[in-house]
Amino acid sequence: MSQNARSVQENNIILLRGAALWVLVALVLAWCLVALRMEAPLMSAIFPGKFSRVLQAHIDFLLMSALLLGFYGTRIPFAWPVRWAMVVGAFTNSSLFILQAAFPILDGPPAEGWGPNVFRLYLMASIVTTSFGFAGACLTVLRASFRSESY
Repeated sequence: MSQNARSVQENNIILLRGAALWVLVALVLAWCLVALRMEAPLMSAIFPGKFSRVLQAHIDFLLMSALLLGFYGTRIPFAWPVRWAMVVGAFTNSSLFILQAAFPILDGPPAEGWGPNVFRLYLMASIVTTSFGFAGACLTVLRASFRSESY
């Protein structure tokens, strides 16, 4: 492995680590879904909201992990803010569904109070972070595809 390829892998390792963590979260959520379907009282107390929100979180963690693995596999060096925004955004974006499942007041018409306001702020920060990270990665890949260098 060349020095350049090694440094790219070392720089982008956060994408691999993030993907592994979010797949583990998806696995935990899969077991939560099983427990919810079996009507386990503890799980129903943790997630009193819609079953579909837990399912959406599970699928979103898997999707985000696949995206992180795909970008890691390109072996194209990404700027550190882009790497971190992708990993953090992958978590925050998926966790929005978990919050809606755990706190049903967040899943419906906009509610009043400090809790829903914090949720809206978290939602907006998540959207911006995720968009910055993945858009930055897409632009980096696109730019690299026009170069004569091979990665």
